[in-house]
Amino acid sequence: MAKTIVGLEITEEGVRAAEVTVGKNPVVLAQGSVPLPAGAAKDSEVFDKDAVVLALRQLWTRAGIKGRNVVLGLGSRRILVREYTTTALRPDLLRQALPFQVQDLLPVPAEQAVLDFYPTSQEGDQVTGLLVAAVAETVEDLVATIAKAKLTVDVVDLAPFGLARAVARSAASGETVAALHLGDHTSHVVVVQDGMPRFVRIIPIDITTEAVRSRENAALDDLSIEQPVVEELLETVPANGDGPRMRRSRGAARGAVRVGAMSDAAIDDLVTRLGSTLRFYADRAADRPITRVLLTGAGAAVEGVADALAATLPMPVTVTGAVDVAQIKSPLASAEDNLNLVSTLGLTIGANV
Repeated sequence: MAKTIVGLEITEEGVRAAEVTVGKNPVVLAQGSVPLPAGAAKDSEVFDKDAVVLALRQLWTRAGIKGRNVVLGLGSRRILVREYTTTALRPDLLRQALPFQVQDLLPVPAEQAVLDFYPTSQEGDQVTGLLVAAVAETVEDLVATIAKAKLTVDVVDLAPFGLARAVARSAASGETVAALHLGDHTSHVVVVQDGMPRFVRIIPIDITTEAVRSRENAALDDLSIEQPVVEELLETVPANGDGPRMRRSRGAARGAVRVGAMSDAAIDDLVTRLGSTLRFYADRAADRPITRVLLTGAGAAVEGVADALAATLPMPVTVTGAVDVAQIKSPLASAEDNLNLVSTLGLTIGANV
């Protein structure tokens, strides 16, 4: 059997993974996703370990994933990603110096953070790149939870970096593209040139995806079953005041309103925030203008979202899925899986395991 790599992501709505062959032309041998109960996790953060472990075991069984070693993609809104310039040093020396250099930029003490630096360009003795900082306790807790499912995390990567590698396969040499992964509660914006991420933003924003609607409507159904019917006794008094008063009952089943499509106002807010992020990049990198926008993630399948972005942004907008990144042997369960798995597949591309 060909050597494989497994990419894994844990989000608020579920866990997803893809087992991919190593090589120039990757093939997805197995993939899938399993939903999580409400409150079990947020993006790359675990709150109910047992629920996450159970979901991981179900995912491996249902999808037929054989590999037990994974590349874990992090995409939490609590992760700091920002441009940073420093003196060019050997990688080992830079790792030693980085905690002291960036302490004032971090939300926690340097000794409580996991730091990484992704160089993108160098001019003279100055190197510029993307500084990534995550809370060490959160990462360690996530890795420990995955270990309880009999899985081993070989590499921890930033999910937007995986997204960058995935979409780079469909970009022309020298072309600058923006990849927008529209997740259920967190979206990633990555500007990519020649396969290298030049700009990353992780944006907390809720999108009414199919997964969100399904879970919230299921919760409403459970509430309707548990809620007792309220019976109201009404007295009817004859108009002339004579005669006996009549009593009648009226049942009042108080059903909740089901979650429907995403509102126009919510779509407008999403488009405005994403557009502002892309304009922020454009103002700082006029020499590398974005030529195309690629949409991924389940949010891209929400009615009205892709059309609104295409009508608002000043460059072509297209939707891209896992089938555009790699050959997929096993059938995809849904259109949402096709869109969500793009960044998951990207975790396996060029992974150093």
